Amino acid sequence: MTHRFDPTSLREYDIRGIVGKTLGPADAEAIGRGFATCVRRAGGTRVAVGYDGRSSSPQLEKALIAGLTASGVDVVRIGMGPTPMLYYAEATLEVDGGIQITGSHNPAEYNGFKMVLQHRPFFGEDIQKLGRMAADGDWDEGSGSVAEYDIVDTYVDRLMVGYAGGAYRIGWDAGNGAAGPIVEKLVKLLPGEHFTLFTDVDGDFPNHHPDPTEEKNLADLKALVAEKRLDFGLAFDGDGDRIGAIDGEGRVIWGDQLLSILAEPVLREEPGATIIADVKASQMLYDRIAELGGEPVMWKTGHSLIKTKMKETHAPLAGEMSGHIFFAHDYYGFDDALYAAVRLIRAVHMIGKSMTEIRGSMPELINTPEMRFQVDESRKFAIVDEVLDRLEADGAEVNRTDGARVNTEDGWWLLRASNTQDVLVARAESSSKAGLDRLVAQIDDQLAESGVERGPQAGH
Repeated sequence: MTHRFDPTSLREYDIRGIVGKTLGPADAEAIGRGFATCVRRAGGTRVAVGYDGRSSSPQLEKALIAGLTASGVDVVRIGMGPTPMLYYAEATLEVDGGIQITGSHNPAEYNGFKMVLQHRPFFGEDIQKLGRMAADGDWDEGSGSVAEYDIVDTYVDRLMVGYAGGAYRIGWDAGNGAAGPIVEKLVKLLPGEHFTLFTDVDGDFPNHHPDPTEEKNLADLKALVAEKRLDFGLAFDGDGDRIGAIDGEGRVIWGDQLLSILAEPVLREEPGATIIADVKASQMLYDRIAELGGEPVMWKTGHSLIKTKMKETHAPLAGEMSGHIFFAHDYYGFDDALYAAVRLIRAVHMIGKSMTEIRGSMPELINTPEMRFQVDESRKFAIVDEVLDRLEADGAEVNRTDGARVNTEDGWWLLRASNTQDVLVARAESSSKAGLDRLVAQIDDQLAESGVERGPQAGH
């Protein structure tokens, strides 16, 4: 028996597609067969399976489990919950891997799979291998058993371990995603006063799209914080592995700003530790980590890549602009927005100022949103290389970690190829409007030299 996947569904960090078009039960079963075979060949026997709140998740779970057991692996079903709850199950139960069925923050018609094998992210080449195994029918045969394990309360208790934060008045917006029921249990354990929005799980996302890094999705949370005069607000993406936040005045606290707050208690306990952020993060963050006595490391964007780099450098904390925050300090090193929320409340308490004061004292930098432009897939990496070569020939200060990041007196700009789409992504940040205009002009000049035009951007 063999199976062919839609080529668009096997991506760098996960498997993802539109249910009924590029992804369906037959794919889920083939993923189960291939993953189970990988587990067995690595000496394992058992896998945890969880799923998010999308309406297509139960049918995909059924097919996935059929595939896993047909290749001889035992399954522990943990049921519906956020992705980090599956990561927690994989880290603490006697299992050799885990799969979460999730569409993350994509629109309702999407779904997909995030995988962990023996406590390491399963990505990149691993995912391509599942495609080749399916095409060749290279699967083990067997008959695994299926058990159920209710991990929700254990997980919520773990989020609270060592909590010594103060009591605040906080708004929480789960966006009808899978984090909702966990938020409801968590706020009962936290001191202070808590107000929750959209904690009922609804795969159609009737209130707003569950992506807290887009400011328009925070409108309801801003209204709640303003109306109840709350200290701050927290929001989560569809599967609970990315966090968004606002202060008491409704100002967004972006991913790199959250990391600069979270770093402070960590560096008090682990002086001189390495803290990792992705290439899209503000220079302010790297400067702040250094100021707190830490070792800032700039790394490639992508949750699997960051987790791998953390293991290598023994970093206690890492984060991405997209709101993925990873704690290895007193935790397991995976991205868990619910745990990050608890640690953020603790950090505010330890710093001893209000969230609004902390946010207000950050340097006022202005930056562009992510500018994205379609390019031919065959040209996407080549253009970035051409830009790098020209800049280096001109003697510019360039960082090649992930694309081109260029520092100038006005600030910095970044041009990188997306790992997941045929687009180039650019960003710039400066302390003044005039400086920002000069940086964007530099990006446009470089693109023009490589025959690309930026074109009108959404939201400008």
